[in-house]
Amino acid sequence: MINNSNENALMDDANSPELNQKLMGYISEDFIKVADQLKEASYQIRKRGFSDNPIFVVTNNELELGVLLIDATELANNYSYRASYMQEFVDRKLIGEESVLLFQENYKNADEFCCLFALIGDFSGFVFVPYPED
Repeated sequence: MINNSNENALMDDANSPELNQKLMGYISEDFIKVADQLKEASYQIRKRGFSDNPIFVVTNNELELGVLLIDATELANNYSYRASYMQEFVDRKLIGEESVLLFQENYKNADEFCCLFALIGDFSGFVFVPYPED
């Protein structure tokens, strides 16, 4: 599932399917290298009561969103990963107040899926990636 925030509402991504498949390939290839750390961070964010909706920002740009969790090349990965959560996205108006319920309804089980907010090249959007099975 890929969604863009546009005019403070979540909507289907307008990028071409070819771009989505190519981008998803890059994200998936990198995600495998950091999945265990992101899964543990998601668990800790939820367990400690920070949020029921952790979001991990994946980017190849300098960014002041969330807290740096894994720097690019730290685990032989290509992107940096920053830990955040839904409320920070609402506070920064990346998710509009009127879209909170829609976001929560579409948010997948955090024990099984990682919610990534990808900012790669010209693409920005939410991507839910399943954690690898043990």
